[in-house]
Amino acid sequence: MLNITNNRIDKFVDISKYKSKAILEENQSYNVIKRIIGVIAIIAIVFLFLPWTQNISGSGFVTTLKPYQRPQTIHSAIAGRIEKWYVKEGDFVKKGDTILFISEIKEDYLDPNLVENTGNQVKAKESAVQSYDQKVKALEMQMGAISNERNLKLKQAQNKLKQSYLKVKSDSTDLEAVKTQLKIAETQYNRTVALQEEGLKPMTAVEEKRVKLQEMQAKIITQENKYIASQNDVLNATMELNRIQAEYTEKVAKASSDKQTALSSKFDTEAQVNKLKNQYTNYQIRNGLYYITAPQDGYVNRALQSGLGETIKEGTSIVSIMPSEFEIAVETYVDPVDLPLIHKGEKVRVWFDGWPTIVFSGWPGMSYGTFGGIIVAKENFISENGKYRVLIAPDPEEKNWPEQLSIGAGTQTMALLQDVPIWFEIWRTLNGFPPNYYQPTKQNNKKQ
Repeated sequence: MLNITNNRIDKFVDISKYKSKAILEENQSYNVIKRIIGVIAIIAIVFLFLPWTQNISGSGFVTTLKPYQRPQTIHSAIAGRIEKWYVKEGDFVKKGDTILFISEIKEDYLDPNLVENTGNQVKAKESAVQSYDQKVKALEMQMGAISNERNLKLKQAQNKLKQSYLKVKSDSTDLEAVKTQLKIAETQYNRTVALQEEGLKPMTAVEEKRVKLQEMQAKIITQENKYIASQNDVLNATMELNRIQAEYTEKVAKASSDKQTALSSKFDTEAQVNKLKNQYTNYQIRNGLYYITAPQDGYVNRALQSGLGETIKEGTSIVSIMPSEFEIAVETYVDPVDLPLIHKGEKVRVWFDGWPTIVFSGWPGMSYGTFGGIIVAKENFISENGKYRVLIAPDPEEKNWPEQLSIGAGTQTMALLQDVPIWFEIWRTLNGFPPNYYQPTKQNNKKQ
């Protein structure tokens, strides 16, 4: 018995009748066993109160810190046929080095002089634009000449109309004068006839006055004809003025219509020129796509297409390249229940597959072969494996990560949280509770 309580069982039960008691009392090592059990029990109780660092474990692989430093696949921007390889797997290539040459397979681009012919079409259309521009200028000059000629014709017709008005006025005055003379002639004739009847005038005088009267009557008819003719001249001059106005308005309208037609053709041709220039540039760029080059310095990992004469489509993966210069990082995954405990800028411990490591998750200070890391990013959307992705970079305040690490190597990570007694950690684990909710200090928040 361990004698750890006063309530001894031998006070209630007679154990002397049991054979096991006699055997144990005869065995001298019984007291040693009791002491060993007591020491173990004490150690176990003390052990339960030792500090234990809560942690979040995760698994992942080695990657690069920046996206453009990760292994990348080069694709073909156009469809074509493989004609020649310039590299093999494992070769080191510099940025701009030719990896592969492909030839054209689409019938729209098979013409070897396609770029040159398109350039000639562009020049021809540009010449057409210049011709239309010259035509527009010529029509503008023609419209100016028509306007000047119209102004001169109108001025001439207006002068003629003024002359006709003046002639009408003159003929009207002459007609009135002739009418006055006719009245005088009639008066004189009548007076002469009266005097001749009284015997005061001879018959010859009457005849002279009659002739004079007839002359005036004939003259007034002539003058009336001249007056009517001058009025007709006014009408004719007015009609001529209107005709000139209409004629030159039609000429100006036709020249303006021709000008607008030329402008429309010019703008249409300019649109065709821009379209041809776009095609010309596209053809030039397409010619440069026949040679597939390396986007950056790196090593050819794997040729995803092989053989000569093989046809590939647009966007087909051709070769995989690993950049030669990169900043190493670790991509790890944690359970959704642990995501609220992960904070950017917090430190974690990392160890790598194949690297000598001894890990005590509850006592990180006793671990060997682990390296320091800092959380630089975490995803807020769950990954396909049902966990959340966390990106870890090397901790500059601790020793450097091994240079021998290769991209894709397996890793294990451990984010350290609060220190709790071991008995609490055992109780939490048995009940399936998450680690204590952990928030970084204000100082760490400022660093974020």
